[in-house]
Amino acid sequence: MGLELYLDLLSQPCRAVYIFAKKIGVPFELRIVELLKGQHCSQEFIQVNPLRKVPVLKDGDFTLAESVAILLYLSRKYEAPDHWYPQDLQACARVDEYLAWQHTSLRRSCSMVLWQKMMLPQFLGERVPPEALASTMAELERCLQLLEDKFLKDDDFLAGPRISVADLVAITELMHPVSAGCSVFQTRPKLAAWQQRVEEEVGTGLFQEAHEVVLKAKDLPPVDIAMKDQLKPLVEVLL
Repeated sequence: MGLELYLDLLSQPCRAVYIFAKKIGVPFELRIVELLKGQHCSQEFIQVNPLRKVPVLKDGDFTLAESVAILLYLSRKYEAPDHWYPQDLQACARVDEYLAWQHTSLRRSCSMVLWQKMMLPQFLGERVPPEALASTMAELERCLQLLEDKFLKDDDFLAGPRISVADLVAITELMHPVSAGCSVFQTRPKLAAWQQRVEEEVGTGLFQEAHEVVLKAKDLPPVDIAMKDQLKPLVEVLL
């Protein structure tokens, strides 16, 4: 059996993996796992990944979870062009630096914005306290400033003059607040220019294809009662 990718393109890490695999020409079988239907908690999926998370890669008898690990595995196995994950020690370290930082900073704040501004009130009927949303938006602004000042600086891309997996991870993160109606790029011309460069490098068709689900998230139907109960622990964290 060939390589399989278990994904839900509503998920940021899944979109990064999907774009990268398509861009470097990885042949794979797409296995859709719908998070809002709880399919990641099914017994069938737990046999694939006991962590109950997507993305997941299956390469024959080898199974790998965690998006960053999957991106690097694909880069090495399919010998992606060097700029995606450079062999040069310091250039590689710059990519690693962003990938290590984003988990508890930009990715977290972007996800919080999506859930607090749209997912919780629209799909779960939960009222988000204004002070909680204000705190989340302030944290997003802090992370965006760091993205510009620390990582992008005056370069074309986050880790230097060429696009890397760091840019894919970052751009897919930022599409979460965009889908929730936040003017992430309109108010930050440096990030807007970077976004345009990333989209051109990826290819507009592939970029739009990967983000179609999240950009139309507002049109998704509300989750059912059983799924609301399953999501209660997450709601408590988000509020």
